[in-house]
Amino acid sequence: RQVIEAIDAAGTDNAYLQYDIYHMQIMEGDLAQTIERLLPRIGHIQLADVPDRHEPGTGEINFPWLLDTIDRIGYSGAIGCEYNPRADTVAGLAWARPYLNG
Repeated sequence: RQVIEAIDAAGTDNAYLQYDIYHMQIMEGDLAQTIERLLPRIGHIQLADVPDRHEPGTGEINFPWLLDTIDRIGYSGAIGCEYNPRADTVAGLAWARPYLNG
C-alpha cells in the first residue's frame, strides 16, 4: 500500500510496483486477489516460497495454481526468482521446467 501511495504521489505514469510474492504472502496473504487488484500497477513479479525462501513447491504457496492464475488474469511481464535452493542450483530450477518455452 505504501509503495502504491508513493508511486501515486510521484505523479508519473512510468513507475511500477515490484510485486514480491514471498513478502506479500508473509505480510498480507491472499496473493491472487492482490495481484489481480494491483495488476495495472505491477511491472515485475519475483517469487520465493514461504516460509524458508526456497524454490516453489517447498513451502505453503500453491505455485502451480498461482502461476496459472497470473497467466489467466493477463500478466505479461517478467517473473524473477529470488530464492535460496534447498539443494544445488540445477535441482532448485527443476520446478520451472513446465513454464519454460522452447
